[in-house]
Amino acid sequence: MLISGLVLAATPVSAQARRTTQARRPAPAPATTTEAPEMKCQAPLGVGVTSRRSFCDVLTGRDPAAGIIITLPAHRGPVTLTFDLHNRHTYSEEQMKDKRAAFARYTAVIGVLTADNTLISRAVVQNEFRSVKDLLERVAGGAGPSGVKAVAPTGQESITLSVPEAENEVSILGEKLTVERAEGSASYTSEGRPIAIISNVMITYRPAPVKPAPTAPAKAPARPAAKRPAR
Repeated sequence: MLISGLVLAATPVSAQARRTTQARRPAPAPATTTEAPEMKCQAPLGVGVTSRRSFCDVLTGRDPAAGIIITLPAHRGPVTLTFDLHNRHTYSEEQMKDKRAAFARYTAVIGVLTADNTLISRAVVQNEFRSVKDLLERVAGGAGPSGVKAVAPTGQESITLSVPEAENEVSILGEKLTVERAEGSASYTSEGRPIAIISNVMITYRPAPVKPAPTAPAKAPARPAAKRPAR
């Protein structure tokens, strides 16, 4: 009889513990959001004729303020930044008549930095150009009869990186471009030189919880005016 009493007495306590555990479960994290961020492009190349995507030149430099500035919305946790990285080729119909002169192998290195010039990650794109088929597409806005620019993106590397939670913006700057041709190779690092192209910039993040607006303090009821004694 004593054992039975103990079992019966323990049952309500166990059920109460389960209810307490369930009540203390943390609220589910907000769903992630994927969107095109606010971006300041220092050197817009133009819009693709076919894809209609915007292309932005990446300039070499050391000052994050002179790079491509990507602003991050209020977020909780790290932000995933993705973009496509391309080499840039100046296309010439005259040059294409000499297949040997037309050949080029490009290797561009860029950096993604915080506002205080801390490197988050580097990215590299490398490809060879031999014919117009190696161009990703043409960019509208040229002065020629075809209405396209001579400079066009070639090659494509899909870049994915994680931005620490504490950062509110990042900067993309060029570091080095190496061009190999039949007659030799050359490297370019001079500040302000366009050495690569980016497009299709997107971010994935968890929005920060919205803080409730502060409530105004309740006003004390007005006191009735004291009556003056009659004379």
